[in-house]
Amino acid sequence: MSASFASALGAARDAAAAQHYPEGALYIVATPIGNLADITLRALHVLQLADTVACEDTRHTQALLRAYGIDKGAAQLLAVHQHNEAEAAQAVVQRLQQGQRVAYVSDAGTPGVSDPGARLVAAVHAAGLRALPLPGASSITTALSAAGAVAHSAEHGGFVFAGFLPVKNAERASVIAQQLAAEPRCVVLLEAPHRIGELAQALGVLGTRPVTLARELTKQFEEITTQPAQALTAWLDGSPQRSRGEFVVLLHPVPVAGNDGESLRVLRLLLAELPLKSAVRLAADITGASRNVLYDTALAWKRDGANGTDAESDAAD
Repeated sequence: MSASFASALGAARDAAAAQHYPEGALYIVATPIGNLADITLRALHVLQLADTVACEDTRHTQALLRAYGIDKGAAQLLAVHQHNEAEAAQAVVQRLQQGQRVAYVSDAGTPGVSDPGARLVAAVHAAGLRALPLPGASSITTALSAAGAVAHSAEHGGFVFAGFLPVKNAERASVIAQQLAAEPRCVVLLEAPHRIGELAQALGVLGTRPVTLARELTKQFEEITTQPAQALTAWLDGSPQRSRGEFVVLLHPVPVAGNDGESLRVLRLLLAELPLKSAVRLAADITGASRNVLYDTALAWKRDGANGTDAESDAAD
């Protein structure tokens, strides 16, 4: 056990032991995404209490448990990962039916979102058994909280979780052009370090749309930066270190023009007579609206095949 966690187990018992932890239940336990200190006291207590710890990688989880001073034998660890989740879920159900408490952890973060766990929880519910969540670290919410990328508006509020995009270049480009480019809300993507360069290049078609890259979250070399989509590749190329670590990528909401509708009305009229760039430049000069915002709005109209009438009406409401 790491000396820095010597008192953590006692504190976990004092803080969490009074709660009832039913037998025959699956406990979904969030674990740190990098910094070992980001473990909850309730998670430590349940990991001690569990008869079985189901996990993505038994070696990784054994090392994690030992860092906290929790000793589980090999028979108490059960591998449940993306390649065997359907079959291993039945083994978990059998242990639950025997009255065991089973804790499930992914390699990092909250299980069942981008990591395995959804099929396991579905199988547990299908068997009429309980699945109890223990919230904690999540790379998704961690990045969102520090990026300022979620709009608070009735029309474009919230965010969309898209996870990992297709690996093949053509498929990835199609998703970006046909789905993500037209999505006005914040979009959350995940990417591995060996593919971040390809993703950055593909996102370049989004032009000036702000994109936040968050890497090595909660670790010593954590880095969070926001760049125009077209500048992502240049930023990554600025240092070899910038392509290391797991990435959360946030596409900021598509900006919309002013809410009085005047800039939209002027832009629509100019677009009917002039090329897009000229119309945007003149609309910005006439109304004082942001040229970048007007440009992105005009592109959005073009993608949607609209002439701006509906958008103008909405903005005037």
